[in-house]
Amino acid sequence: MLIDFARYSSVKIGGVVQVQVLETCAPYASVQMVGLANNLLVAPSAENLAILSKHFDYITDLGTHLEVGARTSAQRLFSYYKSHDLQGLEFLGALPGSVGGLVKMNAGMKAYEMKEVIEALNINGEWVETKDLGFAYRTSKIQGVVFKARLKKHKGFRPGVLQECAHMRCHPKKPSFGSCFKNPVGDFAGRLLEAVGLKGFNLGGVGFSPLHANFLINLGNGRFEEALRLITLAKERVFNAFGIALEEEVCIYR
Repeated sequence: MLIDFARYSSVKIGGVVQVQVLETCAPYASVQMVGLANNLLVAPSAENLAILSKHFDYITDLGTHLEVGARTSAQRLFSYYKSHDLQGLEFLGALPGSVGGLVKMNAGMKAYEMKEVIEALNINGEWVETKDLGFAYRTSKIQGVVFKARLKKHKGFRPGVLQECAHMRCHPKKPSFGSCFKNPVGDFAGRLLEAVGLKGFNLGGVGFSPLHANFLINLGNGRFEEALRLITLAKERVFNAFGIALEEEVCIYR
């Protein structure tokens, strides 16, 4: 199928690219998963892109745990946990994305992370337990395509956690892929970017939000090359000023 990433992605940057639809759980060589494209920056020339078919969008209660398809949206999963009085994913009320992307990057807010509710993942057609997935801050050692997840069921939805995470969310009104960089140990990417003069800084059709320096935004007609140049500039400025090598939280497909 063809996807226009200037319309499909949350940052509204990219071109029309061929994307393979994966119908079955199996190993696929060198594919780059698209999901809902909420934390992606996709080049117009990107290759080997893939997306799960719609039959991976489901939530099934298996008694001791839930099985969730990796195409299921964060909001659908959050709503299920809330309506069934389950705890552990309250932070998804403030996050976009699909289950596949959320688990692969161990998405979260503050001390709340996806890894806390994951029992196992179906990767390349085989189930792998949490202890073997190498979860850490906004990353994992997952290699391959995530098709399904087994999630824990613990009673007691926590409205206080939802409120806490909602207060943290300051997403800009302009198109964005959320946080551009991971927070380095003991510091905040937004603080570092602001300190080197990049809060509200524009480069062509893209810029860093005047509300939060770690949000790269599309000002209207942003291009992939401009976004890449701004990311590179930000990393250079922060490293030159503080000796800290920022790591992208956004996934860049070329």
